[in-house]
Amino acid sequence: MDVQETTAACPDAFAELASPACIHDPYPFMRWLREHDPVHRAPSGLFLLSRHADIYWALTATGDAFRGPAPGELARYFPRAARSLSLKLLASTLAMKEPPTHTRLRRLISRDFTLFQIDNLRPSIARIVAARLDGMAPALERGEAVDLHREFALALPMLVFAELFGLPQDDMFGLAAGIGAIAEGLSPHASDPQLAAADVASARVQAYFGDLIQRKRTDPRHDVVSMLVGAHDDDADTLSDAELISMLWGMLLGGFATTAATIDHAVLAMLAYPEQRHWLQADAVGVKAFVEEVLRCDAPAMFSSIPRIAQRDIELGGVVIPKNADVRVLIAAGNRDPAAFADPDRFDPARFYGTSPGMSTDGKIMLSFGHGIHFCLGAQLARVQLAESLPRIQARFPALALAEQPTREPSAFLRTFRALPVRLHAQGGG
Repeated sequence: MDVQETTAACPDAFAELASPACIHDPYPFMRWLREHDPVHRAPSGLFLLSRHADIYWALTATGDAFRGPAPGELARYFPRAARSLSLKLLASTLAMKEPPTHTRLRRLISRDFTLFQIDNLRPSIARIVAARLDGMAPALERGEAVDLHREFALALPMLVFAELFGLPQDDMFGLAAGIGAIAEGLSPHASDPQLAAADVASARVQAYFGDLIQRKRTDPRHDVVSMLVGAHDDDADTLSDAELISMLWGMLLGGFATTAATIDHAVLAMLAYPEQRHWLQADAVGVKAFVEEVLRCDAPAMFSSIPRIAQRDIELGGVVIPKNADVRVLIAAGNRDPAAFADPDRFDPARFYGTSPGMSTDGKIMLSFGHGIHFCLGAQLARVQLAESLPRIQARFPALALAEQPTREPSAFLRTFRALPVRLHAQGGG
């Protein structure tokens, strides 16, 4: 699709987002969509919202104008759910629940996630970051190229999750190997073979977490899984094993590939905008501003994978979304809406300096972690990993440069990488 010449409505935005041109750079098409077809209806019947104001409203209105699909509706919104383990697990996650079930589950998970205190992981994360950079240093100092995606961006969240969940590092690497396949299988336009591959990986994760829960129940340690399966003297309510498995599956799926992608995008921003590196040499407020701008400019998840079902006929921008329609939001387009962020294609951490997390100096909300009752539970963990990583990468390898162009995964849903080769400019010559 040539966005420079097109004036007619795009027949299927989801298909266009999966095109090679959009995999390389989706933002010209997203700009066109915002301006010409901001409430898009795909041939499948799915609606896709691309303006910041509409997305923000839809996320805020979950539980009012929108809801998640009820268990009896899964066959309608997920026709393959009856034979897909991945879709069944997705349907059981926190993101698919509505109050009062959502309220109960979120409280139980937040109770122990809060007690575990993500900020207390900072020393462990700093140690992991230092070890990964130490491992990269010899090859870089010899003038060799190193795949930063594999050696750092993927490895860090895997090792952090291993510490968070209290499981061996080798086990975590094995589980993480299937995350990409699961994410692809959950895309609205996934093929049957992609969904089958996702189910194989989900079965492996499900079995592992089932065994892990039993081990933590009999031999609890100081990790979040042990806390989630443990008894609380002040709270008789607990998560069932099935609820806990679906929550762990969802946390792994939602927090691993997305964090790795954001680390990759952050490093690319450091290399593309050297004049902005001073933010990473400043205090924590400056580092936070750089991190927020990376998340705004390159949201790792392009659009929501979770259906939001219209509870009534809804008119947006002159388009009527009928009751019971499945509505998705194009997060990455909303983050670059000029109506919300001035000069949105410019990388400018100043727009988030000194503000609350996710809020610009103009009071606009960055959408990469969602909003409302389904705001990402792992947002703080992702932010801590980025804040601990980027200044150390900058300080350790100030001459870092691309060795060759990065390779992206051909995904319409997750804007992730296969490889990000880097070298030191001083030794590598460019």
